[in-house]
Amino acid sequence: MSHQHESRPRVAVVFGGRNSEHAVSLMGAGSVLSAIDRSKYDVVPIGIAPDGRWVLASDDQRFEIEGGELPAVDASGTSLALPSDSGSIVALDAGRIPGSLGQVDVVFPMLHGPYGEDGTIQGLLEMAGVRYVGSGVLASAVGMDKAYMKALLAAAGLPVGPYVVVRDRDWRLDRERVMKDVEVLGWPVFVKPSRAGSSQGISRAGDFEELERAIELAREHDPKVLVEAAIEGREIECAVLESLGDEPPAASHPGEVLVNENHEFFDFSAKYIGSDMSLAVPADLPEAVSEELRQMAVRAFEALGCEGLSRVDFFYTPAGGLVLNEINTMPGFTAMSVAPQLWAASGVSYAELVDRLIQLALNRPVGLR
Repeated sequence: MSHQHESRPRVAVVFGGRNSEHAVSLMGAGSVLSAIDRSKYDVVPIGIAPDGRWVLASDDQRFEIEGGELPAVDASGTSLALPSDSGSIVALDAGRIPGSLGQVDVVFPMLHGPYGEDGTIQGLLEMAGVRYVGSGVLASAVGMDKAYMKALLAAAGLPVGPYVVVRDRDWRLDRERVMKDVEVLGWPVFVKPSRAGSSQGISRAGDFEELERAIELAREHDPKVLVEAAIEGREIECAVLESLGDEPPAASHPGEVLVNENHEFFDFSAKYIGSDMSLAVPADLPEAVSEELRQMAVRAFEALGCEGLSRVDFFYTPAGGLVLNEINTMPGFTAMSVAPQLWAASGVSYAELVDRLIQLALNRPVGLR
């Protein structure tokens, strides 16, 4: 067992990161830092600046959007060395002998998108022998790459919609064939970076001209692009939470995402800027459909080998069918984000959810599991 400072586990909340999800990460971290029980845990806030430097942050770092301005990690804090294999993090003050910040028992990575949600920080922490909240390397990497995610979900017998993967080489060398492959999906289509989160770089295309523009936009985020057939249906989301004992993971009540008519679909600004979305929990669904959806959400969680918390997104079609759109292994995590709202409506408060995730991480072994 690792040493626990004053018998209280020390939790490092890591936020920011080198990607377009930087501000979203800070908004979640602010909520987590407010909700963690300081009488139960020692808390170390750590920011990763946009240039990749790790800094010791303070609780009064700005975490919210203010005056339309997105928050960012204040890089003027004390620079940190990466975790060592002893599980300790060392402060590097300019011109001073590094002083150890002491043992870290759990890292709570409030990071979204590449270099955070994609298995990279999970791999770093595995190498350092440090426990952390959420899914491991493989589940995180697969959950981040929508093309592989869909392949695995389909292999597990779950219903996914038709899609085409556009790789960098295909687009550069054989654009015409790509266009023909996409045409088979029918119009309109949705075009997404394969490995970005929070609806960034996503657009809708209704013809070849719009498709070309949409693929170029997605390629600004990722050279690998996913083109999906449009699926008519209500957007229903379900959160899955790992159990502390040997019981199977639990599914929340499903919730329906309702987007204001200013937005054609659930894009970045609908989610984070203004209140252009609302969530109806529990979703108005027939009981049998709700139960099937919850079981599918747990199957998706287990198909990828997820840990901690995930959010699974579905379409409920007019014909009464369910199509699994995607699973998110590090869902938005402010108190008003979808997954925490789903659990709050299912009887698990935000503070309880934060505590459960830390306890799950503390209880699991490091290494292969």
